[in-house]
Amino acid sequence: MKFIKDHIMFILPLVAILLGIEFFLVFDRMTASYEQRLRDGYSMLVVSKEPMTLQELQSINSNIGKSTKIEKNEILKEVSLGQNPQDTQEILNALPNFYIIKLAKYLDTSALDNLEKDLMASKKIKRVETFGNSYSSNYKLFSFIKFILKVFIIFMSVVSLFLVIKQMEVWGYVHRERMQVMEIFGAPIMLRSGILFKVAIVDALISTSIIVLFFLYLKYQLAGISEVDALMNNSELLFQPSDAFILLACAIVIVIISVYIVVFSSREKEA
Repeated sequence: MKFIKDHIMFILPLVAILLGIEFFLVFDRMTASYEQRLRDGYSMLVVSKEPMTLQELQSINSNIGKSTKIEKNEILKEVSLGQNPQDTQEILNALPNFYIIKLAKYLDTSALDNLEKDLMASKKIKRVETFGNSYSSNYKLFSFIKFILKVFIIFMSVVSLFLVIKQMEVWGYVHRERMQVMEIFGAPIMLRSGILFKVAIVDALISTSIIVLFFLYLKYQLAGISEVDALMNNSELLFQPSDAFILLACAIVIVIISVYIVVFSSREKEA
């Protein structure tokens, strides 16, 4: 019973660390998807004195992804109702050029302001409408959520890492005599610590499997019945095959670091 308890005491904090890592991976994918939707859904209206190509606009600011010209005839239909053909032609000649501009990438509010300033600084451009209020509020809320989640994950991971090291110290104490005998006979540190590595790596595999199975269940079962739009619409982002390799690599690195910390700290105490 004590053997099982010792393993659970090691697996639980390791699961917490891996859970934080997987949440970070999932959140990173979801934020990238959300940023893309924000980018694709945002547009700027540019009014220029003369026709401008996409290359000319991008030379002003490289964050411009594409531009769509609004045909003057479409605008003319709205402003020339009841006018005679001669007046209509004069209105057409007087109309400036209108362009809908899309972003090349997701920008923060300061970069968006710089884009507007760069466009307004051009002599060819008369006016720029950014419609940035909703974008700015979404960006601030989004940035705040990202910050809070990252702080929480880091805090949880640090606390869990200390618990992993503490449990590794317990195992080191249990196997101390065996390790001391092997040291007397000149066994290298990797060989002396073999039992710790063996037990820790097995628990790392178990911890990784728990997280993988949980997120697979979340992706293929819970997401579909949760009635939560964020999960239902982004179920493909909840877990990807590469996550399993990332989690396993992180788990093995954590246990190796923990073993070395325990081994070297115990040697210093003995000295």
